[in-house]
Amino acid sequence: MDGMELLDAIRTRRTTNGYFKPDPVSREHQHLLIEAASRAPSHFNSQPWRFVLIDDEAVRFRISDIAGRTMTQLIDEGKFFARYKKYFRFTHQEMEERRDGIFIDQLPPALRPFIKHMFTDTALSIMRSVGVPKILGADNTKLVAASPLLLAALLKKDEYIPGELSALYCILSLGMAIENIWLTTCELGMGMQFISTPMEIPEAWEELKMLLCVPDDLELMAIYRLGYLPEQRERPRIDWTSNQRKTVSQLAFRNTCQIPENDV
Repeated sequence: MDGMELLDAIRTRRTTNGYFKPDPVSREHQHLLIEAASRAPSHFNSQPWRFVLIDDEAVRFRISDIAGRTMTQLIDEGKFFARYKKYFRFTHQEMEERRDGIFIDQLPPALRPFIKHMFTDTALSIMRSVGVPKILGADNTKLVAASPLLLAALLKKDEYIPGELSALYCILSLGMAIENIWLTTCELGMGMQFISTPMEIPEAWEELKMLLCVPDDLELMAIYRLGYLPEQRERPRIDWTSNQRKTVSQLAFRNTCQIPENDV
């Protein structure tokens, strides 16, 4: 991959909210993803990451059940919106001005009149009454179950020691390893998405650890779903876009934090 191809991959990398092709991810491509991760920098070349490649249907279905169940619980209890409401945008103008967060541009017709009141108790009651928590949970279950490959990311506990600098180094290096994987999916015609809801509920996360037989010397850090991208991508019933990015002047300073960098 030359410089322009790399920049293209960085600029076009996206989170895949919808379905993948049902085709299994080839063993060759799975190994390429792990090789890409292995090339990430780590402190003293410690390579503290470990990965579980999950293509067994029974295991994927059990994970999908946990993902759907936790999504329903988070929405129904109001925890999801309470935790993440600062990232939600509801108009093009707001998205253009802020240039961050997610723009909720697709909603069922029954919810559109209440979009401005999304985070109120009234809105939550309405969402419960029309079954939104169950709808989102069922959609999430189907989405994860239909993903041909799941990837669990773990860290070695002899390196990842919370409270010590090595833990920070491990998290930094794991982030870089995951980004290597994500950019490699662009090269392979694949997509990728973080499966976030199980880690929001400690009991569900413990259930996942047991399901994956995580040993005492490893810490489960994240799970992703992957697959090949279809030509026609169907969007979920409730969906968002997040293509806006802040400008150079909004992100960077020159020499000290007192001097914003110019965009040109």
